[in-house]
Amino acid sequence: MRHFLDFEKPLAELEGKIEELRHLSNGGDINIADEVARLEAKVDRLLRQTYAKLSPWQKVQLARHPDRPHGSDYIRELIAEFTPLAGDRSFGEDRAILGGIGRFRGRSVVVLAHEKGTDTETRLKHNFGMAKPEGYRKARRLMALAERFGLPLLTFVDTPGAYPGIDAEARGQAEAIARSIEACLQLTVPMIATIIGEGGSGGALALATGNRVLMMEHSVYSVISPEACASIIWRTAENAQDAAEALKLTAQDLLKLGVIDGIVPEPLGGAHRERQPAVAAAGEAIEAALRPLVALDGPSLRQQRREKFLAMGSRGL
Repeated sequence: MRHFLDFEKPLAELEGKIEELRHLSNGGDINIADEVARLEAKVDRLLRQTYAKLSPWQKVQLARHPDRPHGSDYIRELIAEFTPLAGDRSFGEDRAILGGIGRFRGRSVVVLAHEKGTDTETRLKHNFGMAKPEGYRKARRLMALAERFGLPLLTFVDTPGAYPGIDAEARGQAEAIARSIEACLQLTVPMIATIIGEGGSGGALALATGNRVLMMEHSVYSVISPEACASIIWRTAENAQDAAEALKLTAQDLLKLGVIDGIVPEPLGGAHRERQPAVAAAGEAIEAALRPLVALDGPSLRQQRREKFLAMGSRGL
């Protein structure tokens, strides 16, 4: 069953009518096929109108859509011969971050991806994509593996943020995130990060400090969630829409600000409507970004990454 967001209610009504008509037989004065074609054209027109003027808050809702492709979907569609690797060799396995080795378009790579889960059982299993310290230490371990064998690192980011629980803080959450960012910056292999849904705070940045940072068209990337920002600034989460506007968290805003390097277009209506074409578009963008990077030597890759992040903030808002 398709999930419709609040601003998609007119679309939900039209698509509901189309489904009803498809179960009817032609009769009377109405030609069912003609009426379905007319409504489908109306849906297409309304989709284009709606998605041409999305607000930042609507983009946040799309980034969180339960039917969007998740990290595991990108791995399954883009990475051949994927072999998962688990554990941080210190505390345990964190299923909020998937990791392993495989082949991307025939090239051996190391892959890291946040995974939120798709239903109650899997969301609990993956802790809604919110990693604990052991997740970031596992990420560092796999970054070291990529470095040792000279393999490009691909990451797929989709998290509301790092897990804020007492147990995570007790095990050094901030230190684990900082070390993961440091490991990204020190790599001498190509690293491409793709924001596929939510890119929340340090929990996202820990896997996104790459030579190239790409964002899906309707993903978001910010230092704090709109709700948390509103709770701090306005003392109520009800101002989340205002916070989303102020945070400049959309892919379009961040490209203008030089925070990201490219936007991956999504099918009309968002990645949740046509999952495979959306994932395939991400694959094309990653390949295009990776091609010039593999020709560079290690010191050049590290220097390019360093200069990229040092330059952030030089552009005005």
